[in-house]
Amino acid sequence: MRRLKRMAAVLMGASLVMGGALIVGDARAGEADVVDVVTSKSGDHRYDFGVTVRHADDGWKHYADGWDVLGPDRAVLGTRKLWHPHVDEQPFTRSLSGVAIPDGVKSVIIRAHDSVHGHGGAEFTVTLPAQ
Repeated sequence: MRRLKRMAAVLMGASLVMGGALIVGDARAGEADVVDVVTSKSGDHRYDFGVTVRHADDGWKHYADGWDVLGPDRAVLGTRKLWHPHVDEQPFTRSLSGVAIPDGVKSVIIRAHDSVHGHGGAEFTVTLPAQ
């Protein structure tokens, strides 16, 4: 009987570890964070953005797959789709050019997106250059 109880305890422990690994494996990369933004004016009410994202991409099932430029009202003004994981390139910077910004908007919010969590990581607010 003692041997049976010990075996059950070992199996339960192994099950918990395996279950924990599965849970961690599904979400271990966490959410995508915007860590830096560079912007420049490219025309009348148009701006270019260079956005640096950090995310522990772990392959095609969980990776940072895009970022958005949001107005102060959180309306999406532009979206940069990322088509593949950046497992060995962290953090990484990608650009989006010619984003139309409504008259009177002085700053925008940049938020990243990943294929598992969606939005939710660190956002970055940037003041738009006047020139």
